[in-house]
Amino acid sequence: MSNPALSDEVHVPNRRLITASAMVAMFMQVLDTSICVVALPYMQGSLSASAEEINWVLTSSVIAAAIMTAPVGWMAQRFGRKRLFVCCLTGFVVASMMCGAAQTMAQLVVCRVIQGMFGAGIAPLSQATMLDIYPFSQRAQAMALFSMGVTMGPMIGPTLGGYLTDAYSWRWVFYVNLPFGILAVTGLLLFMPKTQSRPGLKFSWYGFAVLAIGVAALQTMLDRGQIMDWFTSREIVVMAVVAGLAFYLFVVHMCMSDKPFLPTGLFKDRNYTSAIIMVFCVSAIMQATGALLAPYLQKLAGFAPQDAGWAMAPRGFGVMISMFIASRLGMKVDQRKIMAVGLLILGFALYDMSTWTPAINGHHMMVILMVQGLSVGLVFNPMTVMAYTTLPTHFRGDATAVQSLARNIGSAIGISVMTFTLTRAFQTNHAAISAGITPFDRVLQGHDKMGQILDPTTRHGAAILDQMINYQSQIIAYNNDFRLMTLVVVPPLLLLLLMRRHVRPGEGRS
Repeated sequence: MSNPALSDEVHVPNRRLITASAMVAMFMQVLDTSICVVALPYMQGSLSASAEEINWVLTSSVIAAAIMTAPVGWMAQRFGRKRLFVCCLTGFVVASMMCGAAQTMAQLVVCRVIQGMFGAGIAPLSQATMLDIYPFSQRAQAMALFSMGVTMGPMIGPTLGGYLTDAYSWRWVFYVNLPFGILAVTGLLLFMPKTQSRPGLKFSWYGFAVLAIGVAALQTMLDRGQIMDWFTSREIVVMAVVAGLAFYLFVVHMCMSDKPFLPTGLFKDRNYTSAIIMVFCVSAIMQATGALLAPYLQKLAGFAPQDAGWAMAPRGFGVMISMFIASRLGMKVDQRKIMAVGLLILGFALYDMSTWTPAINGHHMMVILMVQGLSVGLVFNPMTVMAYTTLPTHFRGDATAVQSLARNIGSAIGISVMTFTLTRAFQTNHAAISAGITPFDRVLQGHDKMGQILDPTTRHGAAILDQMINYQSQIIAYNNDFRLMTLVVVPPLLLLLLMRRHVRPGEGRS
């Protein structure tokens, strides 16, 4: 996907305007994955969906994007990057309008799938464009701008989504993409140089097919596992077998084929491979955190949608600060050290969140969320730079596509797994707390006013008790989820030991 016309040695006219257009496109695409989080309860009521079904609004788009991300490198060479970029943005905006107009849950999920398919190319095309139009000496600052687009979307999304839902309706979380799309498309049409196409380029349909089947089967298994009681269901067993077989065939194809769907040399670079795994883990954490926080604040803490969005806003400010710091330190300090600090801060923030209750002090919550935002910028910026430090330039197109694939799959799996563990922990906690409520408890024997209110032998008392147990069970379940996400920070920390230092001109490698 790298274009000679946009090489590091050639002056690129209108570089800032191209950068701005790519950033707006990237911001819009990432914003869409998080802006509807706050509006999910309202979509659920409006479309008569269950708690599990409404999560398909999030995962359907992400997994569709994950499937269609892999062939972006080939499509950019086959049709030309500029043409593909504009096509992806236009289709994404049209699909967003269709989502806003959906009248049933099925329609919304189908439109989200279409939206995800068109949105798949936006991230790798934006990243490849940024890498090509900036020389090596300015690449850290360029990746800071790109990472800001990637990370600011999830941070601003809940705030903007809460305001739009509260002031208008949930449909406006999709309609808001229209102005961003118009700006990005106009900028690219006017300022991005025309790129060459290669009509005779062949495509590995077999590799793409088995990868798509594997990703789709895995996500279906994760989404429906809780509903179908996991491996007691024949459907879940079939999906697990299909996913495992498809991924096995994809690996065999990649290793044995003369012209594989993805070049094996891409994964021989340990910096890039380590960065891909880190992208997967950190994306899973960040998307799952946003998906958990919004219902936590609304259902347990009693926040209105707009208030819940504003409560999550400090993460965005933290990202802005850390992006600036990371870009400044990137050419002076070992990138691995910056990432290590960011991951440790992220682990601290998640552990603190595992101790929260709905009565948490507002100032403390905002400080921790800002700290979490700080950690994201300190991880993503140097991680993006490190991924391409030792990778040959001719792999850049496929590399940006695979990195976006890892981010999308990580986001989808993170949401699905945390939703499943939340539901299962809630059921377990409810059973454990209920087991301790017996007729022999003096508080429930009706000797005082409280005992009369909570008398489990009456319908009113049993309903109040069940509501209290539900409330406490959900708090414990959320705490367990955040504690589990704290452990996900460990693998990226260990991967830092495998990465080579970022090499600057005139330096040796360490």
